Amino acid sequence: MSFLKTALFYMVGSAIGGPIGGLLAAIVGSHVTGGRGRTQRGFSSNEQQQTAFFAALFACLAKLAKADGHISEEEIEKIDFYMRERFKFSGEQRDFAIKVFNHAKNDSETYEAYAGQLASLLGSNRNSLVMFYELLFELAMADGVLDGNEEKLLRRTTSIFGIDDGLFDGFKRQFSDNNPNPYIVLGVDKSMPFSEIKKVYQRKRREFHPDSLVAKGLPDELLQKAQDKFIAIQEAYKSIEKNQAAK
Repeated sequence: MSFLKTALFYMVGSAIGGPIGGLLAAIVGSHVTGGRGRTQRGFSSNEQQQTAFFAALFACLAKLAKADGHISEEEIEKIDFYMRERFKFSGEQRDFAIKVFNHAKNDSETYEAYAGQLASLLGSNRNSLVMFYELLFELAMADGVLDGNEEKLLRRTTSIFGIDDGLFDGFKRQFSDNNPNPYIVLGVDKSMPFSEIKKVYQRKRREFHPDSLVAKGLPDELLQKAQDKFIAIQEAYKSIEKNQAAK
């Protein structure tokens, strides 16, 4: 999908308002010439949602990265890693993402405004919001330190997204440890009966299966992230299962 091309039709068709709509207007408005007769025909609602998703993603990443007053080299490297390896952006997509990031880091909108609109757009797909939250957390921990302002934003995000607030502590431990605890990765407690752990695993395996997430609107560019998370869930369960068998 071409973000820029979809965004052009998205804005001309007035398909979205709010802070994300304003951001897209600022980014692509200069490209819209002679477009009043055009419509968003040919672009599915899913494609439009994906464009909004990535605009909101890079806007939130920008706000979070600058929450402590400056953007570190480690955070810049992490953003580059996302574009190059996680999302495998084309040159045009990369340019679009950088424009969004650079505009959002200094605009007057708040992190909460972008995150709130994203939550409303993906409200029916909570698991995609969990993955979004994980990306934000990974960026915040890129320099090995969770700044107080970053922590406040990440704690607020669970409420904005309507996701389990226990994810904050789980991701904090996960990204602070070079050897993630399989119980933390799976989101279970070591004291739980193995039968209950298995039920959690089976539920998460269904919920985070890449095909299921894509069917609910996960952008194609996040498919690799979905696959990585799915594998992490499987490997965590296998590790726990192995520990149980050794008892």
